[in-house]
Amino acid sequence: MSVLVLGGTGEARELAGLLAAHPRFEAVSSLAGRVSEVRVPDGEVRIGGFGGPAGLARWMRERGTDVLVDATHPFAQRMSTSAAEAARMTGVPLLMLRRPGWRAGPGDDWRRVPSMPAAVEALRGLGPRVFLTTGRQDASAFAELDDHRFLLRCVDPPEPPLPRHLRVLLDRGPFTVDGELELLRGHDIDVLVTKDSGGEMTAAKLRAARHLGIPVVVVSRPEPPEGPVVRTPRAAVAWLENHSG
Repeated sequence: MSVLVLGGTGEARELAGLLAAHPRFEAVSSLAGRVSEVRVPDGEVRIGGFGGPAGLARWMRERGTDVLVDATHPFAQRMSTSAAEAARMTGVPLLMLRRPGWRAGPGDDWRRVPSMPAAVEALRGLGPRVFLTTGRQDASAFAELDDHRFLLRCVDPPEPPLPRHLRVLLDRGPFTVDGELELLRGHDIDVLVTKDSGGEMTAAKLRAARHLGIPVVVVSRPEPPEGPVVRTPRAAVAWLENHSG
């Protein structure tokens, strides 16, 4: 079975490794290549865009793709929409691999919001020193907040427009609770803003915020396209085995 994995996540890399070692599958991992240091998965890898749903559909027809797996980031809405459209155009089954989202627990002070503009509004009254972990592409949403001081952590440098008072910390997970506690205390952070990305690699900041009593503004995930969804790479392999004929 020929499988195209739209990747860029840790789950996608794990799935690529499982498929590369599996005798029933020939997998290609597709990476957008938007970060400077790409973590290349096992097996065949393709880097770069397809040119929209039509380009993706054309590529799948040319390669004889049997199944398309969308294992992109939960907030990669444009790519997920393109994948769903390309699957409809070609009749190729689409499987979505999505890690579970985060859930608030006892002691958490979370403010869930539906969008990045709503996160901007939610900052009012929560304190001036903000830790942003929304990624470099969303930092521009906070550009008009001149009364706040932002610490932005991201993998690659952000592009303007940006907040006037901004410090950028280039780093990549996984992070530890002790490290996050030191960061929050060292910068005297009042509020954390993050996306509901899920997973353990970046969950330590939430535990640190709980420990310090810091409120967290959590941007909810966009709704995924309709279709089958699995939560782990091994569940994805099991689904593929059941549909490999």
